[in-house]
Amino acid sequence: METTEVDSELSLFKYGGLEALPSDYRGLSEEERTQRIAAARETLGDDVLVLGHNYQRREIVEHADHIGDSYQLSEHAAASDAEHVVFCGVTFMAESADLLTDAEQTVYLPSMEASCPMAGMAEALQVDAAWERITDATEGDVIPVTYMNSYADLKAFCAEHGGLVCTSSNADDAFEWALNRGETVVFLPDKHLGRNTANAMGLGGASVEFDPWAEESSGDVGDADVVLWDGYCQVHERFTADHVADARDAHPDATVVVHPECRPEVVAAADETGSTATITETVEDAADDETVVVGTEIHLVEHLDRWHETDVVALCGDACMDCNAMRQVDPNYLTWILEELAAGREHNVVSVDPDVAASAETALDRMLDL
Repeated sequence: METTEVDSELSLFKYGGLEALPSDYRGLSEEERTQRIAAARETLGDDVLVLGHNYQRREIVEHADHIGDSYQLSEHAAASDAEHVVFCGVTFMAESADLLTDAEQTVYLPSMEASCPMAGMAEALQVDAAWERITDATEGDVIPVTYMNSYADLKAFCAEHGGLVCTSSNADDAFEWALNRGETVVFLPDKHLGRNTANAMGLGGASVEFDPWAEESSGDVGDADVVLWDGYCQVHERFTADHVADARDAHPDATVVVHPECRPEVVAAADETGSTATITETVEDAADDETVVVGTEIHLVEHLDRWHETDVVALCGDACMDCNAMRQVDPNYLTWILEELAAGREHNVVSVDPDVAASAETALDRMLDL
């Protein structure tokens, strides 16, 4: 990259050693793999920690030591003494776990294909190439803020340019931090989380979207306090205000809670907005005879409905779909990774380059200091 000391490449080529699932693991039944996972875990004992993201299917999370969002799970990894951390999530999550764990711990990603589309919409190389266009269009200092849902080298890029990382829960604090240090904040990669945060802070009218693919897209950047990179979550962008209206017609007394990666009009129409942790807490706090309509990835909705007496309903009904990146972590992959670890063989190790890791950790430290 031209504007930082960090070397990077496209995410598709960062981990060329990641392997596909061997053919003899592809036809396992649920009963068979459950028994084999249990046997491998018994062999490994406390030397392995299995992390399951909220959006993973039932057959994954039932084997997880911890279930939660990406940063929560990375914190669990850092607090663990386990030598092997198997992260059932997507690439950037495994990278975050590698950043937070110590040198004696190794992080594994079960599936080589579990790569978040939104993180891929803001590759560090692409952001670096667009950075001059953005900074040339502004008069003062520009501070980049990247969502946790991004690759480690983009976190490093933000640190090198005076910025930091944020989660969906502290994005407003990150915006305030950045605007205290510069004239303009550039938020990547999720424009909807950025827009919703700006709206909540009274900065909606001072926000513009930046399309990195359009040569003439930097015209309004100079007048903006907040520049929103044109990226989005393919799951949460599916929700519409009509889905909220339909849900209220079907469940007049329900609470509607949605993720802040949803479109601003969906957030405005909902009763509550928050991270997967907030969504989970909303359901936990509801009475057994209440209904909670949830706008997020379908597997978390199904988990919450299964775990609680409260009636938990998917916002878009039968039209709701799963995250295609999370779907790549098939439970047969988990079986393979664990059995191979039990046999002393490692596959699909995710290890962030030390130079990238050092800068990315700076961006994370700035967030933790908020």
